[in-house]
Order: sequence, then structure tokens, then C-alpha cells
Amino acid sequence: MNFALILFVALVVTGAIWLFDALFTGRGRPRDAKLPWLVDYAKSFFPVILVVFLLRSFLVEPFKIPSGSMLPTLEIGDFILVNKYEYGIRLPIVNQKVIEVGSPQRGDVMVFRYPKDPALDYIKRVAGLPGDVVEYRDKRLFVNGEAVPMEAVGEYQYVASGLNYISAQVYRERLDGRQHTAMIQRDAPPVILHQVEEDFPYRDNCTYNEQGFRCRVPEAHYFMLGDNRDASNDSRYWGFVPDRNIVGRAFMIWWNFDDLGRIGRFID
Repeated sequence: MNFALILFVALVVTGAIWLFDALFTGRGRPRDAKLPWLVDYAKSFFPVILVVFLLRSFLVEPFKIPSGSMLPTLEIGDFILVNKYEYGIRLPIVNQKVIEVGSPQRGDVMVFRYPKDPALDYIKRVAGLPGDVVEYRDKRLFVNGEAVPMEAVGEYQYVASGLNYISAQVYRERLDGRQHTAMIQRDAPPVILHQVEEDFPYRDNCTYNEQGFRCRVPEAHYFMLGDNRDASNDSRYWGFVPDRNIVGRAFMIWWNFDDLGRIGRFID
């Protein structure tokens, strides 16, 4: 569902009703006369819709985490806030960038439109910038030939779909000096080869084998990985995220019905 489009349509409809009444049907109406219900609703809702539309389009937008692909950083049921202007001001609905402000950095947690179906929003971590060479060998991440520092910090257990009990090793990784957590299931392969799509754009930039993969990120594209490395459908399977698909940077958890202690946490 394109909520921005729904808001825009509601904004146009309520604004048009209010304007039409002001210019035509309402002229000559006594000041103390009761407004027609349609005009009354339009005048009441138009300012509210306008404020919400502007906030969601240019400042912050809320999202809900639907899967465990970003565990342990983000849990299912987390409601997060996404900064909409940090990566550039974009026109709502068409998502066309009109003002350059900044660009994604390695380690950012980014919301983007899924390249295969832009109606879907995905959230992953930026592992590779345009021009980078991203490698994943034997469960170790390399960027431009350098191993990303990682340190084991504990275990994480959760129940996955199908009531499967998962126990994974949690690591602290450091991308460009910024720390975040990621986790790995020791017995899982670094990449499930039969799930790798053969026809994604710039597929020739990647090579795969049983030890992992190596991809060169094309210009104006980004390589995304989930923190839950062995339970994430990410760039290693369907390719790179073009700049035009960027929504914004996730920066804070603002609600979680199951764990109120997560409210207000900033996202590393």
C-alpha cells in the first residue's frame, strides 16, 4: 500500500472541496450559518493531512519491523523512525531526489524500496558503497580487501518461523570505526547458492562459491546485508540497491508493544 499516495489524494480532495466552497458555493453564506458536513470535514482534516504529509515526506517516517532479518539490532514488532532528509530531499510519491544533502555511509541501517518490487519496503545495513568490493568468505566480511573487525560477544536465541529454535553467535563488527552487532549460525552456509537469482542487474559484478561471494558495487548503487546473516534475504541473493530506491536512515525505536524497554533506543 502506497500510504504517501493515499495521503496526497486525501490532501487534494479535502483542499479542493474547501477551495471550491470558498470561491463558489460558500460565497454569500451568512457567517453564522452551519457549514455543509462535507465542507466542514474538509476544512477540519485538510490542515492535519497537510502536516502529516509534509512530516512523512521530508522529515521522518515511521515503519514497523516485520521480520527477524535484522536481529539482534531490530526485533520483530519494533516501530522505528526513519530520517527522510539525511540522504537528500526527494519528491514524495515519485521519490525523485531534488536536493543533495548527504549519502549513505557504511554501517548505516537503511530503509529502501525492494528493487524487484518497489511497493515493498526493506531494511538492511549498508555494507558496500558505490565502487566498493564486498566479500563474504567463510562467514567473514571483507570490504575492499580488508577484513571487517569482529569480536564474539555472546549468544542469542530466538524462535523462527515454523517454531524452529535458533541459537546463534553474536559478534560486534566495526565498519569504518562504527560498531554494530551481527549474528551467525555456525552450521549455516555463508550463502545458499540455489537461492541466488541469476538475472538481477549487474549480476556479472558478482562471483559465488561454497565459501561465499565477491561483488563489486556499481555506481549509484549500494550493497545491503542483514545483521541476522543466516536468515536475511539481502543483496547477496537479489543484487544491489539503486540510489533512487532509498527511503532514509533508520535512527530510533519509538515503540514496541512487547518490550517497552526498547522505546527510545537509538539504532547503531
